[in-house]
Amino acid sequence: MAELTFVFTIARKDLLQEIRSKAVTVATLFFSGIVLVILAFAIGPTPAALANAAPGGLWVALAFAGVISAAQSYQTELEDSAFEQLLLYPIPRATIFLGKLLANWLFMTLLGLLMLPLMVLLFGAVLEQNLLWLLLTILLGTLGFALIATFYAALTANLRARESLLPVLMFPVVVPVLLASVRATGEIVRLGNLVSSQDWLKLLLGFDLIYFVICTAIFSYVVEE
Repeated sequence: MAELTFVFTIARKDLLQEIRSKAVTVATLFFSGIVLVILAFAIGPTPAALANAAPGGLWVALAFAGVISAAQSYQTELEDSAFEQLLLYPIPRATIFLGKLLANWLFMTLLGLLMLPLMVLLFGAVLEQNLLWLLLTILLGTLGFALIATFYAALTANLRARESLLPVLMFPVVVPVLLASVRATGEIVRLGNLVSSQDWLKLLLGFDLIYFVICTAIFSYVVEE
């Protein structure tokens, strides 16, 4: 219970810090919105083409915004040398990772929910009938992405070229999560095929569990380096 309290404390600290500064929130909202607008105009006014591209547009916007969010999750603490002080606390290193993960996951989930109305407006997607399944897809997809992003953000935090290295290192690993998320979203939004979407959601859940175990287990070795 004490370790769980530390997890929530770290997540609360990161979220409160972002609420006060709003730097990442403004940047990611603006960037995600621009990505969706550009994709919608590039595809054209054809309703069928827009509907087919809606799932991909949503997850492309979330993926790039997630990189920005993850890159900044350690930035402030490193500038103030607070991360080294955090490592001195007598708590498992995995607790720090889980706290950062929880904050990034909640932020990305909220961003995904905010992008849904814009996706409906620009791409003409219909969400009313299967909205709960779509929310579940966003929860599982953003969890998998936040796991990889939070882990690799810690891995590259002390490097000079961390802004360029982070997407190069993490995107090859996170591709299965993004593909499963796009396919599950497409089955729900375009086809309304819940049976097929459930298969993709099970695969997405499997990826999340594997990444969760691996990242949590080896995080302590990453920060010690």
